[in-house]
Amino acid sequence: MEYELNPRTRIGHVHLTVANLERALKFYRDLMGFQVTARFGKDAVFLSSGNYHHHIGLNTWAGESATPAPQGHTGLYHYAILYPSREDLAKAFKRIWEANYPIEGASDHGVSESVYIKDPDGNMIELYYDKLIEQWPRDEDGNLVMITKPLDVPDLLSELDKI
Repeated sequence: MEYELNPRTRIGHVHLTVANLERALKFYRDLMGFQVTARFGKDAVFLSSGNYHHHIGLNTWAGESATPAPQGHTGLYHYAILYPSREDLAKAFKRIWEANYPIEGASDHGVSESVYIKDPDGNMIELYYDKLIEQWPRDEDGNLVMITKPLDVPDLLSELDKI
């Protein structure tokens, strides 16, 4: 039998090299809402939501003003932040929109709804909400059918009218 990873396994955190720790903190703490849980001198900081030790690590170990990897090279494509509800995704989108922060894209993938932004160091972040499993599109054999179509942003924001 082939080895299969325990289905309860999760990706626990992402650790990013940044060019400027204070600039990155303004993004992750002040705009995105993560809380600082620990600092390691002036070169690293860890942030989380809730009481978790850290969801995001930031460091300047490559040196202040380190440059991002050039386009066309291997590496991180994006990482994703899963919101617990569609309403929470709508709140995040509204906050980013009202801050005039650049939005790279917004998609409905059939299984999820996603908003894409880049952090100040150019790392792509997918902010998303998973639809109920019963809503996931499947073919006649039961396989998932992932799609990419434009996100209905007004419909997403209508979640905030229900509050």
